[in-house]
This record gives sequence, structure tokens and C-alpha cells, in this order.
Amino acid sequence: MVTITQYSGPGGSVSIPSVIGDLPVISIASFAFSSATNVTSVTIPDGITNIGFEAFYSCAALADISIPSSTTIIGDWAFQNCTNLTTIAVNPLSSAFSSMDGVLFNKDKITLVACPGGKTGSYAIPNTTKNIGVGAFGGCTGLRVISIPNSVTNISDSAFYSCTSLASATIPNGVINIGNSAFYSCSSLTNLTLGDDVTSIADYAFASCVGLGHATMGSKVASVGYGAFLGDGLLSISIPDSVTNIGAAAFEYCSNLTSVIIGNNLASIPNFAFDACTSLTGVTLRKGVTSIGVDAFGRCGSLTIVTIPGSVTNIGDSAFLNCGRLSAMFFLGSPPHLGSLVFSGDSTIAYYLPQALGWGATFGSLPTVAWNPQVQTSDGSFGVKANRFGFNIKGSSNLVIVVEASLSLADAHWSALQTNVLTGGSDYFSDPQWTGYRLRFYRIRPP
Repeated sequence: MVTITQYSGPGGSVSIPSVIGDLPVISIASFAFSSATNVTSVTIPDGITNIGFEAFYSCAALADISIPSSTTIIGDWAFQNCTNLTTIAVNPLSSAFSSMDGVLFNKDKITLVACPGGKTGSYAIPNTTKNIGVGAFGGCTGLRVISIPNSVTNISDSAFYSCTSLASATIPNGVINIGNSAFYSCSSLTNLTLGDDVTSIADYAFASCVGLGHATMGSKVASVGYGAFLGDGLLSISIPDSVTNIGAAAFEYCSNLTSVIIGNNLASIPNFAFDACTSLTGVTLRKGVTSIGVDAFGRCGSLTIVTIPGSVTNIGDSAFLNCGRLSAMFFLGSPPHLGSLVFSGDSTIAYYLPQALGWGATFGSLPTVAWNPQVQTSDGSFGVKANRFGFNIKGSSNLVIVVEASLSLADAHWSALQTNVLTGGSDYFSDPQWTGYRLRFYRIRPP
């Protein structure tokens, strides 16, 4: 059996023989055509199973190449810096690639990937592929549509790095890991759906995807890496209960992000997690979070209200630095330990529950007010009035109160009905829909 180790021919159109000296040709070695700048096209015969590492590196004149169905492995960066390569023909479409390492790495002029039944700017990865390898489609600026089959379990580092025309991506069930910078700087990517089997999103996996408005995480994601969505165009994000770890700066500079819901099993909001998310107006931190890192919400200029669960024991330096519109911080437990400059540049009030211990007249640089509203059941406001049920709420002036309702206390599901502000220390709540229920229970909570 023969391996092509080095090309030294006249260039132009090259057809690799299937047999040399009565022996079958089965592979193309690493660097075999490296820097063969005079080769314009290559036809690889049926029978070759392996194309090595950087096999066609810097073949500057190479415009098209045909890969047979017998090829099962394409090495890392096999076509890196083939700046004129516009056509890669893979026949048939169902060829049994086990790895797609380096297939289209760093080629600014790629405009066509030709597959049977394919179309310009699209590629359907063969449905037996298990791994999309390092840099497989990185720099493929003409790639607009990618079809990833359910057979794929791993998307490696830089797999789709800087595919600036890629408009949408669905990560199917079966994919477990998404590597470092896998979709970094895919600036046209607008929608992203992660399959239910994804457990790990590595560092910078979707960073600088400035057009990304919507991303849906699967229910098994446990880890989100450093800067994973840094600088994206996300409008909202819901972090599922499965997530136990988020890397620093994971959502930093997501300037379009307006709301965040964080799952129940995340213990720490890391440093710079939402720094400079300038459109962020609300954050829901669930019970279980114990610490908020350095500059975690710094420069969130649109943030107005934050509720800190009683489980939080530490808030890091500059965590809410220069949140100029922040009007209320609601603390559901004892005062956590504060770093320096936590609320610098803010003009807000720290509200605390009267039964919580350790609170004084100030908290860091903030004045404090007891969150002490009470439903008035003995005055004339309580009960049915003018076809509605209602009551007065009294407490400290300007408290913000959310009234919720449930149909049962045994299996309570509470729904927010109305947000009230205790202007002058009092406000009236009314529910005109009360007649539609056999039983209805009410409660009040901070926003």
C-alpha cells in the first residue's frame, strides 16, 4: 500500500493515481502538497482513506478538489491558506467521514462548497460524521447554511470560526461538547438552538456573534465557558437549572441584552459576567446563589431593580458600579459582605426584610429602608367593592409591591397580578377578575 508523501510535479490539474507499482494508493501524508503553489486542481481517486495534517497547506492556486467516498479522515487544517479554493466536491453525500478536521480552514475566497444536491454557500455534513474537528470550516466566509447531522457528538475548537455569512445554526441532539471559539465572530448568525444533549459550551464559543438575537440552551448544559457569549447581540437569555458553572465575562458587552433569568443551581455569578450589558433592565437571581463577582453587573446603565436572595453572602468589588438608573436593591436575607466601590455611581436604596438581622441605617454607600408592607384587613377597603375584590397595602413610603394570586395553597402556583407603589406609604389593590374563581389566594412580595 502506498502513501503520497510529497508532490513535485509540474502543477496545473493533478490526478492522483489509484495504483503505483501494482500497489494501491491509500493515503496522502501530512504536508504532501504543502506550498505547491502551481497546483490548480486535484482529483483524489476512490480508495484513498486518509488526507493528512496540512496536506494542501498554502496551495495558493488550488481552485477545486474532489474527494471520494472512500476518504474517512481529513486532517487538521488540511486546506489552510488555500486562498483561491472555491469548490470542494464530496461524493457521494453519504460518505463515511469520521472526522472533518480542517476541511475549510481560513480561506477568505470560499464561495461554493459543492455536494450532490447542495447549493452555493451550503454544506450538508455526511450523516455518519461523529466529530467536526479543529478549524473544520473556520474562515469560510461564503458559507451561509450548515446542516449538522444527529451523528455528530463533538464540535471542536474554531470549527466555524469567523464564518461571517453563516445565518443560522441548529446544534442537534447528540452533540455533547461545543469547543473553544467554535462559532466565534459568526457575525451574521441570528438564531441558535442547542440540542438537549449539550453539556459544555467552551470559552468564547459564540463570542462576537453581533447579530445573534436569540439563543436557546438545552436542558443538560452544565458549564458555560469564559466569554462564551461575549459581545453578542442577545436580547434575552434564560440559564437553565442544569447550569452549575459560568465562566468570567460570559455575557460581557452584550449591549442588547434586556433580561436574564438564572437557574436554581448556579452558586456564583462570576467576575464581569454581565459587565457593560447596557440595555439590561431586570435580573432574576434564584435562591442558591452565594456570591456575586467583581464587576458582575458593572456599567449596566439601564438596570432599575435587583432582588438579592438570602443565600448571597458576598458581593465583589464594583459589582454594580455605575448602574445610574438602579433605583432599588431588595435583600431577602442578612446583609452580605461587600467589596469596595460596589455601588459607586449609583443612587439607589437598599430594602431589607424587617425580620432579617444585621441591618443598620446604611449599607455600604446606600441608605436602607425596611420592606414592611402589610395588607389591611380591618379597614373599610378590605373585601368586595364595586364588583371587585380589593384591599389597602400600607408600609414605608415608595415601596414597590407585587401582588400575586394562586388557586391553591397545597400546590401553589403564584401568578403576578399587579405592581403597586406605596406613594405616601399606602396604595389600593383591586382584582376585577375575582368572580371567575371558586377560590383565590393572594400574597405580596418584592419585585
